[in-house]
Parts: sequence; C-alpha cells; structure tokens
Amino acid sequence: MKKLIAIGAVAISLISCNQEKTAYVDTTKVIQDYKEMKDVESKFEARRDSLTQLITGPQQQFQQEVQEYQQNMNSMSATQRQAKEQELQQKGQRLQQQQQMIGQQLRNDSDKAIDGVVEKVKDFVAEYGKENGYTYIFGSNESANIMYAKEGLDITDDILKELNESYGGKSGKTSDKKTEEDTTSAE
Repeated sequence: MKKLIAIGAVAISLISCNQEKTAYVDTTKVIQDYKEMKDVESKFEARRDSLTQLITGPQQQFQQEVQEYQQNMNSMSATQRQAKEQELQQKGQRLQQQQQMIGQQLRNDSDKAIDGVVEKVKDFVAEYGKENGYTYIFGSNESANIMYAKEGLDITDDILKELNESYGGKSGKTSDKKTEEDTTSAE
C-alpha cells in the first residue's frame, strides 16, 4: 500500500513538473499598436510627403514645357519639332527614372526599419517568455496560426504594455503628456 502511494506521489509530481506554460500573442495587434512602429510609419510618411514635394516641382515644370511645345509646334519646322520632342521624351524618362529610384529607396529604407522593429518585438517576446517561465509563446495573426486557444492564454496586452513602456520614442512621450493632461483635467 505504501509503495502504491509512493508511486502515485511520484507520478503526480512528474506530471506537475511536465506542465508547460504556454500563451499566444496577436502579432498583428502588437505591431499595429506598438509606439515605435507608429513612429517609424509617421517618419516614413513625412519623408514620402517631402520627396513627393521634391518631385512635384520638376513634374509641373515638365508639364508646362509640354504644353508650351504643343501650343508652338505648328510654328516650328519639322527638324525643330523632332528635336524638341526628343528633348521632352528624354526629360520625361529622366523624371520617371528619378521617381522610381526615389520610390524604391524609400521602400527599401522603410522595409529595413520595419524589419528592425519586428525583430525587436520578437526579441522582446522571447525575453518576456524567459523571464515569465513560458515554454512556448505562439504568434497569432490574420493567417490564423492559432485556430483555438483557451481563454486567458492571450498575453498580447501584457506584451504590448511592457513593450510600449520600454520604448522612449516620440509616441511614448506624447502619450505620457496626454495622460498627465487627462489626469490634471480630471482633478
């Protein structure tokens, strides 16, 4: 009888030791609501707008040249028309190439910055998992990697809160001021 109780106690302790702590994180929500990601997005939006303004001037000038040519082409000789058309075509191609190069550079820079933020989030979740004794933390997104999870296993809000608290960028400072203002106005 004592052996049976001892074996039962050992079995229960082994089972309880093999319990794995698991949770999941809604990766889409974390990335969308992470303050650093919002700062990166606003930075590149401002940069895109700035570059668009930079290109707008030469485009408008080119359009004006095309209109002037169209108005004056009947008074030009065939040779003059051909030379002007070739000049306008080359200018148009250069403008288009410049736009494409700027757009590609902006996309590359943006992708690199976003990849850096995503990597930072992954590292943070890994460290969070280690510090909080998780065996696994799964990622869930619109692709439905996790089709079902027991309620209470979603640690998205915990991750997002700590991640945003650890970020000291523009969004963090802005929201802190807003919180202070809200607190002051509530009093």
